[in-house]
Amino acid sequence: MSSFKEYFAIDQRSSGDQAAFNGDIVSVLQGGCLFGALVTGYLSGKIGRKWSMLLAGVTYVVGSLIQSIVGLGSSPAVGLRVLFFGRFVGGIGVGMISALVPTYVSECTPRTIRGRCTGAIQLANNLGIMLSFWVNYSCSKDIPHGEMQWRIPMIAQMVSGVLFIIAMCFQPESPRWLVEHGHFDRAARALAYVSSKSVDDEAVHVTLDEIKADFEGKDRLNVWQQLKGMAASRPIMLRCLIPSLVLFFQQWTGTNTINYFSPEIFAGLGITGETSGLFATGVYGVVKTVAVFIVVMTAVEKFGRKNCLLVGGVGQGLCMLWIAGYSAIHTDDTVVDAASYVSIVAVYLYAVFYCIGWGPVPWVIAGEVAPNHLRTGALSIAVMVNWLFSLTISKVTPLMLENITYGTFLLFGVFCFVMSVWVYICLPETSGVALEDIKYLFERDVIVRAVQDSPGGRLFLRGKRAPELEEMREAEAEANADRDSTSKKGTAVSSREVPTNRHGIAI
Repeated sequence: MSSFKEYFAIDQRSSGDQAAFNGDIVSVLQGGCLFGALVTGYLSGKIGRKWSMLLAGVTYVVGSLIQSIVGLGSSPAVGLRVLFFGRFVGGIGVGMISALVPTYVSECTPRTIRGRCTGAIQLANNLGIMLSFWVNYSCSKDIPHGEMQWRIPMIAQMVSGVLFIIAMCFQPESPRWLVEHGHFDRAARALAYVSSKSVDDEAVHVTLDEIKADFEGKDRLNVWQQLKGMAASRPIMLRCLIPSLVLFFQQWTGTNTINYFSPEIFAGLGITGETSGLFATGVYGVVKTVAVFIVVMTAVEKFGRKNCLLVGGVGQGLCMLWIAGYSAIHTDDTVVDAASYVSIVAVYLYAVFYCIGWGPVPWVIAGEVAPNHLRTGALSIAVMVNWLFSLTISKVTPLMLENITYGTFLLFGVFCFVMSVWVYICLPETSGVALEDIKYLFERDVIVRAVQDSPGGRLFLRGKRAPELEEMREAEAEANADRDSTSKKGTAVSSREVPTNRHGIAI
């Protein structure tokens, strides 16, 4: 907002310095998010998912409060430094929540709706982003020019933090965390609560037994032990790498470029004026929210994770390439023609394709592919990677828009096609598979299974097929039974009478 720039004298800087400031004020939040994700693994393993999320909520509210009062009783120069500090503190809370919530949701929800519930995280994110867009637009339009015009959005962001804290007070602890720490009765009650069943229901006990079996023989691991455990075998390494990879790809779709710098992008496409740019950004937020709602409610379970990512990635890539081509040809943003309107539509279509695939689905996959006993560490690293590259992109995007213009969109468009190829060849379908059974997808023939699960993939395999999950489950059960039988025989042999000499000493 111009009132914000005037208050802190940002409008008196050169265009290059303003672009650098725009990157700095966004990236300092991402730096806090990176730090928050870094400490989450230790905290959630120590005090539990629920208490860690409550702590994250309090941290976020404190950071938002600091941002709301910057400059009161001090000079604008000092206030600007306090603002950066407040954004870093608030970012710590955001980073913790972003690492914890996917873990918590995937560990609490039944397999039949796990993808839908985990995808709802992205729906909530988009709803919050959309509301922030419209708060900014309303304040720009209806609040008189002055410092309250930019302080009200700062104050408004505390509302979501307070609501989050209140809501989490009534939620149970993660049943898988409770099993890991030996609280079986509390785990049964938590499972019964989240599935709306009685504690004595057979389905609750079956799920509890599956979780116990998955943790059997695995000691409670600290963060360092989890990091070492990620290299225990090739399948485990793959399962721990994929969350980081899908969240890395999510950032390189370029979504945060439009989220954070959409007014500048719309201005480059011919929409002039601060209020008009914020209005167009608000419409962009509505499009994203409606699209992700439809996808989460209908497609993420029925259409499958892979298909959503493929359609979303290719669609985003085409939209980015169109915007890049338009920006390269139309260098005068004061001229508005039919191609300008098509480009604005392309931005909105980009939002739709993002919500079909690379918006909600990476969080679904990240929350379900990591092994139960390593999930906290794997997701903490994944979210840390996500925020690291979010920080990087938010820092360089204004400079890229200033210096290479259309090359910014070309870069992100190419990345969208690269990640679509990776999904087609390397990522198996996880829809409808229990958390305890996902390990079988990565035991062997991962590439074959991934291509087999892709549209038209069987044509490339020439009859080769990956084994069915039921076959692998039965094979593992037989191997365990043989191992138990061998162990019992060894125990029986060792318990026989041992020959002794005349002094009674074993020979």
